[in-house]
Amino acid sequence: MIAYYAGRTSMIDSFEVEKLTHIIFSFCHLKGDSLWVRNARDSATIQRMVELKKRNPQLKIILSLGGWGGCQTCSPVFSSKKGRRIFARSVKELSKYFGTDGIDLDWEYPVISGFPGHPYKAEDKPNFTALVKKLRQKLGKKMEISFAAGGFTSFIDSAIDWKNVMPKIDRVNLMSYDLVSGSSTVSGHHTPLYSTAKQVQSVDNGVKKLIAAGVSPGKIVIGAAFYTRLFEVTDTTTNGLYVPAKFYHGLSFSHFADSINAANGFIEYWDSLAKAPYAFNIQRKLMATYDDTRSIKLKTRYALKNKLNGIMFWQLAEDNLTEGLLNAIDAAKKEEEK
Repeated sequence: MIAYYAGRTSMIDSFEVEKLTHIIFSFCHLKGDSLWVRNARDSATIQRMVELKKRNPQLKIILSLGGWGGCQTCSPVFSSKKGRRIFARSVKELSKYFGTDGIDLDWEYPVISGFPGHPYKAEDKPNFTALVKKLRQKLGKKMEISFAAGGFTSFIDSAIDWKNVMPKIDRVNLMSYDLVSGSSTVSGHHTPLYSTAKQVQSVDNGVKKLIAAGVSPGKIVIGAAFYTRLFEVTDTTTNGLYVPAKFYHGLSFSHFADSINAANGFIEYWDSLAKAPYAFNIQRKLMATYDDTRSIKLKTRYALKNKLNGIMFWQLAEDNLTEGLLNAIDAAKKEEEK
């Protein structure tokens, strides 16, 4: 049970961290060739995270590099032996300084187009493999190494040399959300469990493609979304689903109940094929796609049934402090363990 965290320093210890195995600080960046914590506030957040081990001694705190828009120089830096060597050394030094437990690489993306304007090239694929090998060599066996992988087909098929990367890492965090993204021109489920005739991209599709590529199920972590994506649509015949659309904005789960409700003109629906909820406001022509407690529990059961490494989510600061989606994951896990 892995939480990415990009919230305030003062907020992190308000959550039920006893229910988590990992918290990933989001994000560190590159400064030259080195891993870099951007400011004193971020340093304070990492230090507060490490202190949470007093409440949960099994908790691991992981530093993450990049994020959407945060890896502009990754392709050029990791294209040289020197860059990879300096980076690996800086990860070890920074981890020792903070007392953290590993690194999560969130390069969006090697090989294929990601954040607009960020460089990418075919050579990113072998360079990413070389980077992971250098990190494992430098960090040893005890420190954890993971990376965030795009949950969509083109990433899985093109970006990573799975055969040579996976033996060196502890897990791959499959970003099986934003499968309908801010650049999408057709609405759909952004984080569905299963594919449908209208939408191939899903958690299950990503998992099956990884396994077909030789990835062990025991190293796959599936992703859940603690936020909603809203799209403006022009066609209301399908309650806003699978029609031409334009991204409107995102919404944290903590604000969901106050915003996506009947009083505000939204009717909630359940897609029994995708195992995913959605909502539609016919007056405003707004379609909302999200995870809720029902879909989160089904994802958790899916991870357990298929003997995956676990479930992760973006991100903890968007949850309710109590009785939120983290609680739903924990409840489903306990129900399956009975």
